[in-house]
Amino acid sequence: MQARSALFDLYGDHLRTRGGRAPIAALVRLLAPLEIAAPAVRTAVSRMVRQGWLHPLRLASGPGYLLTPKAVRRLDDAATRIYRTARPGWDGHFDLIILRLPAHRRDRQRLADTLSYLGYGALDEQTWVAPRPGEDVDRLITEAGVSFERFSSTHTGGTAGASSLVRRAWDLGEIGRAYERFVADLTPVVSAVTARSRDLDAYAARFRLVHSWRQFLFRDPQLPPALLPDKWPGAAAATFFDRHASRLRPAADRYVDHCLAQSGRNTA
Repeated sequence: MQARSALFDLYGDHLRTRGGRAPIAALVRLLAPLEIAAPAVRTAVSRMVRQGWLHPLRLASGPGYLLTPKAVRRLDDAATRIYRTARPGWDGHFDLIILRLPAHRRDRQRLADTLSYLGYGALDEQTWVAPRPGEDVDRLITEAGVSFERFSSTHTGGTAGASSLVRRAWDLGEIGRAYERFVADLTPVVSAVTARSRDLDAYAARFRLVHSWRQFLFRDPQLPPALLPDKWPGAAAATFFDRHASRLRPAADRYVDHCLAQSGRNTA
């Protein structure tokens, strides 16, 4: 688990609802159970400040970091998708984007990662498709300095044709197998935590559960049921995630509150 990715998880899942801020001492303390050392935390924080995700500020308990508006938008969108609090339907239309690609490979990869995160799949390097418009996609592509054309379209082949298009844009077989691996890999992690376990253990297990689940934001476009295979493994994985994320939440919250309070006392 990389420190930068873990910080996004920490802010999104715990600190966003606690004012979006925390002293650096608390960040170090909260990532220690994930075996992320203090120097790695500090380096990742500095990088996130440079990238416009965090803003340094002075708290009563010492130096700290606050989410920027850009980070709040990204984390709120991620939370909606992680916990599926909004279940948009599908009107039969696809959002189609045709790009004029950047010259540099690194810029092309960054743009591809952004579009994948927003739920788009590639028909080819320049043509991307999604079952619904991505949030802020126009702004994000424009900020990347890329010109593009965008269309709303339906498939002349109806649902069968749309399903064929989906199979071109996404490897649903591999995504389904990834969901099955997720359940297999995380079952021993969450099952090891019982009512007699320490709050720290529940926090660490839940952190790993949410971190692993968040990776699907970059892989699964959350297609409407009409375009998914029968017995889609993602449905069983979502049930597994919801059950254990909810079960482990109270103890994880207690641990977060304890670390925030402890860091405040130690730096006062």
